[in-house]
Amino acid sequence: MFQQILDPIAGSLVISALCAALPLVLLFVLLGVFKVKAPKAALASLALSLVLAIVGWQMPVNQALSATAAGIFYGLFPILWILVNALWIYRLTVATPWFEVLGRTIRSISNDLRILSILIAFCFGALLESLAGFGAPVAISAAMLMAAGMKPLKSAVVSLLANTAPVAFGAMAAPIIALNGVTGLPLHDLSSMAGRQTPFIALIVPLLLVFIVDGRRGVKQTWPVALVAGVAFGAAQFVTSNYFAVELTDVVAAVVTVAAVLLMLKVWQPKETVGMGGTVDAAPEAAHAAAAVVVAGTAARDGRPGAGSMTAAGSVTGAEQAAPAPDRGTAVPADNSRPEPRKIWMAIAPYLIIIAVFSVAQIPAVKTWLSQVGSVTFAWPGLDITDSAGRPVAATKFKLDHLKATGTLLMFSGLLTMALYKITASQGLRIYRDTVVQLRWTIVTVTAVLGLSFVMNLSGQTTTLGFALASAGGFFAILSPLIGWIGVALTGSDTSSNSLFGQMQATAAAQTGLSPVLMAASNSSAGVMGKMLSLQNLAVASAAVGLDGAEGTLFRKLLGWSLGLLALITVLIFLQSTPVLGWMVP
Repeated sequence: MFQQILDPIAGSLVISALCAALPLVLLFVLLGVFKVKAPKAALASLALSLVLAIVGWQMPVNQALSATAAGIFYGLFPILWILVNALWIYRLTVATPWFEVLGRTIRSISNDLRILSILIAFCFGALLESLAGFGAPVAISAAMLMAAGMKPLKSAVVSLLANTAPVAFGAMAAPIIALNGVTGLPLHDLSSMAGRQTPFIALIVPLLLVFIVDGRRGVKQTWPVALVAGVAFGAAQFVTSNYFAVELTDVVAAVVTVAAVLLMLKVWQPKETVGMGGTVDAAPEAAHAAAAVVVAGTAARDGRPGAGSMTAAGSVTGAEQAAPAPDRGTAVPADNSRPEPRKIWMAIAPYLIIIAVFSVAQIPAVKTWLSQVGSVTFAWPGLDITDSAGRPVAATKFKLDHLKATGTLLMFSGLLTMALYKITASQGLRIYRDTVVQLRWTIVTVTAVLGLSFVMNLSGQTTTLGFALASAGGFFAILSPLIGWIGVALTGSDTSSNSLFGQMQATAAAQTGLSPVLMAASNSSAGVMGKMLSLQNLAVASAAVGLDGAEGTLFRKLLGWSLGLLALITVLIFLQSTPVLGWMVP
């Protein structure tokens, strides 16, 4: 048996905490200063944490290696099992003409760039975030905005800023599921808490988008539709994450918001229209703006998922995805007329299938059956660990939900999508293989970060850090969101940040008398404000709009917005840690 030690280095909690922080400092320095690729930085930090666990925290070698294996396994299942299957469904839609039908449907709704920024970057981007994540929503929404006539730099800024509110529940709630895995806190409590924080950001983001597109005039003329979008998205996030299924939070929120905006536009239109041809007086029969279809993909240089390329006809095949992309930013004329209803239903069918599959899985009888036959709980081999007080560490137990797992339900949804779209088995397998290949560096990064997280958590390094941070007392409620923000800004992933800091946040909260659920969820909710500043996302946006090397410019334009949103959610979290809003904590 291995018992964790709080202050193994020189018998000092402060010195031990400084040593425990070294793997994280190394990760941040390699990523932020030396711009080392994320997989290499994560592997280097994992190696350092192993050395510290064995030499400093006196963890037996076999248990340290077993902890690493446990983290890698958890990274593969359920986290990467979700990501791979979610991105696979997205790529299945891109491999058919229906993806362009969906894009054409959105572009046909309005020729006002301010409204399109809400529909494309906020709503459609959230839908893509719920499935693909990892840069794909930014790349595709930026390309579509440019196709509608928005300038490249502004398209990138709008898409990056919009990619905030949905991130905490992105990739079928992978960040919240990862948080549950490393902290042992109830998944429902974590999702409920995050669902009582992110909606407040969702209220603000659409207003910021129209301000970026058209300044004060944009807010003055389009605030009603921006407010409707924010309220609809926030309310749907709250209801779904608290009372339905956390995995479907962003899917439901995006669909509900699109419907709310469309209904709003039937009874209300802005006085003027801001399109690619300038500002004109709005009229009921205003013509749809001429638009274009451009390459929608992500930067290949950091191995992030991409969307392939879209043709004017909307058909994207595997061969076309492998073909050299045309010059970024080169536009070709495209039809923006609204498709007939049958085609619109076919275009949104994959998302409806996902909602239906997850809804069926939530039926009490089905949920009980899946839990009985599709769930296995076991002790991870080679781990026998207690904390410093002699209590068994929960992270040594694994619960494997192989049938009811989010990734498994997504795979079933993908098979139904293949059947509906008449995609052959060979084509579906080829797209799945291409998806795995495309995610190869993401797979390395996620498994290394989860390995690092488990080694730090099980050796006691995270607990040491948590006890040291607990000395901040009530001030930790303000420090906690900043930690999450830094984690996402440097790793580019809310999932990775939660894996690294989730347990530390929960430990520090327990020591300071704060709610572990509140502080752990805050790591995720506040962390997403750093997403727009991450090097990976900046590179994706720059490449998608044909402005290679513009990462620094985008960083400077977005830094103020990121810090401003962080300040707002920090105030909310602090109030939730006090009697003022403490009633919001589950």
